[in-house]
Amino acid sequence: MLPWHQYLIGVLYVLAGMNHFRKPKLYERIMPPYIPAHSSMVMLSGIAEMILGFMIMNKSSQTAAAWGIIIMLIVFLPVHIYMLQNEKAAMKLPKWVLLLRIPIQFGLMYWAYLYI
Repeated sequence: MLPWHQYLIGVLYVLAGMNHFRKPKLYERIMPPYIPAHSSMVMLSGIAEMILGFMIMNKSSQTAAAWGIIIMLIVFLPVHIYMLQNEKAAMKLPKWVLLLRIPIQFGLMYWAYLYI
């Protein structure tokens, strides 16, 4: 049996990935223009989040999933920076919220690292 917080992180990533399919336009809007094929990338990132979420809830795949989540969060950092730079991508969120999201990414990386 895994600790409850490991199931929590898994469920959060599965739900986050599902949200890419529920609200794809929201995710497309926050992607920097230099990333190609926004629609496809939103779908692929949603699938990746769901797969990694399920994998981290399995003892035999948790290490690979944790590394996958860490890498994914590093890859997502430019999106957070773009949201700080672009008013449309910021979705009317206050600047302090956008700034706070960056250290939260590192907190999420640490949380995933706990399962390596």
